[in-house]
Amino acid sequence: MKKVLLALGAFLLWNTGAHAQEKHVILISIDGLRPEFYKDPSWNMVNLRQGMAEGSYAEGVDGVFPTVTYPSHTSIITGVKPLKHGVLYNTPSEPTGVTGKWIWDYSTIKVPTIFSQANAKGLKTASVYWPVSAGMPVTYNIPEFWYLPATKGGKRITIKALRDSSKPAGLFEEIEQFATGKIEEENWNDNYLTIDQNLARASAYLITKYKPSLLAVHLVMVDHFEHEQGREGDKVRAAVANADHCVKVIREAVERAGIAANTTFIVTGDHGFVNVHSNLAPNVLLAKAGLYNPDKPQDWKAYFHTAGGGAFLHLKDKNDTQTKEKVLQLLKGLPAAQQKTFIIKTRDELDAIGADPTAILGITTEQGYAFSGAATGEFIRARKGGTHGFYPDFKEIQTGFVAFGKNIKKGVVIPKMGLVDIAPIISKLLQLELPAGDGVLLNGVFVK
Repeated sequence: MKKVLLALGAFLLWNTGAHAQEKHVILISIDGLRPEFYKDPSWNMVNLRQGMAEGSYAEGVDGVFPTVTYPSHTSIITGVKPLKHGVLYNTPSEPTGVTGKWIWDYSTIKVPTIFSQANAKGLKTASVYWPVSAGMPVTYNIPEFWYLPATKGGKRITIKALRDSSKPAGLFEEIEQFATGKIEEENWNDNYLTIDQNLARASAYLITKYKPSLLAVHLVMVDHFEHEQGREGDKVRAAVANADHCVKVIREAVERAGIAANTTFIVTGDHGFVNVHSNLAPNVLLAKAGLYNPDKPQDWKAYFHTAGGGAFLHLKDKNDTQTKEKVLQLLKGLPAAQQKTFIIKTRDELDAIGADPTAILGITTEQGYAFSGAATGEFIRARKGGTHGFYPDFKEIQTGFVAFGKNIKKGVVIPKMGLVDIAPIISKLLQLELPAGDGVLLNGVFVK
């Protein structure tokens, strides 16, 4: 009997003592999240609107330049802009030939992250399909990563890559067994919403099984259908509702895990979206001027790395001022009507926005236009759907932010904030020692 009482006492002490004081943060990124998705009831984000009513939210969140997924997600977890953290684009600039590689490896990041600081503190962490997470210092990791196709025009090989790279070994198979069921390559098809559903189920399993102090998950399908249909469309609306359901699945997992009282939810995104009707191909101008040869790319002098609504000039010799001036002359020598389709950003402006330190200059399109990396054909060509990547200085390209749960004040509306302001919030919630960055700590969202 004495042993039973001692065991019961130990259990109560564990449950009401140190364990009860554990803090948890669930970071959910909905790729392509726009503020109207949760502000306007017609988008049917019932569950996120419930969280919004319980906590704080932003009218708009400014991104980084370019406003694309990988630099943006890295700014979310570092609190600094690409110029400092080193993840400059989704894909590396490859003037001598595009390989199809993306910037998958965590080692690319040059500064501390909320994950490295949580790891240093000994906290249990989890990452589910977070960009630039291959090799990330987390306890449980399903990185966003895929093998390139064996032949040109082939399909990505994702499921084998996830099985091979998830940490610890066997984690992906464990999730298949207990959360999702067997996932084959055709089930990870970005034409269907099942991907986000499986990402939510995987996150829910990790929460209920392992109760990490920090979990981050990247939901991808809203972005996919906004690319296809633009800012509005039946597939976009279905993807938004599906992402909202995923938020509910994850929230219910927190409740089942018994950690709801000590959990903070942060739901955010990486960029907004803009409808486009035309592409601009600045490398066509370089090719015609003899500065870039698509047939012999190793002989390049100048090259524009394009990223949706942004493009960045790289020179083989960064001190080649003659080539830089020639490129400026090409841009400024276009017909006046064509010049109105884009804006040149100087090196000083790129420094101010925290963009690629190796770019000589940048250009961003006006709304309705985007960039193509093509070096042949016409300078302006038709396009449809939507995109992002633009200079982050207008409403449509803003993303969103909703926070609720432990230590978050109810009813706070933030007129405007930045992606770089999110890491300081998480750092305070988990008492991490994240160095000061480009963001500010929004103390107004916390319960005092």
